[in-house]
Amino acid sequence: MTVRYAFKIAYDGRYYNGFARQPDQRTVEGEIIRALREEGLMEDPKRAKFRAASRTDKGVSALGNVIAFDSVKEIKLWNLYELNKRLEGIWFYGIKKVSSNFYPRHARMRWYRYYMHIDDKFNIEKFLEACSLFTGKHNFRNFAKIEGKKNPCRTIENIVIEWRDESTICLDFFAHTFLRHQVRKLVEALKKVGREEVDIFLVKEALNNPSIKIDFGTAEPRNLVLMNVYFDFEFEEDRDFYNEIYRIIEELASENYADK
Repeated sequence: MTVRYAFKIAYDGRYYNGFARQPDQRTVEGEIIRALREEGLMEDPKRAKFRAASRTDKGVSALGNVIAFDSVKEIKLWNLYELNKRLEGIWFYGIKKVSSNFYPRHARMRWYRYYMHIDDKFNIEKFLEACSLFTGKHNFRNFAKIEGKKNPCRTIENIVIEWRDESTICLDFFAHTFLRHQVRKLVEALKKVGREEVDIFLVKEALNNPSIKIDFGTAEPRNLVLMNVYFDFEFEEDRDFYNEIYRIIEELASENYADK
């Protein structure tokens, strides 16, 4: 008999070629499945209905992604410490026994944070005005990588700006779901408005007229972190361990990779 569990995980995206498994590539999902097999917690990921809340891109880190699978053994919070020993730059820190039909893709909300670097010439007023354009429901065709016939409409519930220090802004994006590259493309457009490289009128045009193709570029992935995925239940977590991981992830994600 199997039991389904959901887990809170964090990882340093710099180590991996994205989350999703790929042939002959080192990925977060691939390493997790290897470790679960070695611990005797799962045999076949397909039979175990292994799923993740978000499949982050190469270079993107996570502090609060969620995975779920049917385990052939009972798992307790302390078992996660042994699992972590088999992994590099990936940490399990939370667990919850869930129903057999639980799928983490069906989350209530997702929160992404981007650490953006600015200088004293950065136009904060124009930047903030541009930020206000993106909340609510819009067609984000010009601000995402749209695959096939995927619906380009999404609703961004909130964008919160926090000054980490005089040269670093934390941009927090909250939405039920995001399109591929959406946050990074939004950040690049906002960054170019703040640097006065792009007029805000062009951003409005790209948002209001998605049939006109306008590409503002895509921001550096290593400054992006999936901070949390929200559900209608709480995980049993090792909060002290979480705080340690938080410091690690924040330090690596707030680095100015543009200067390297």
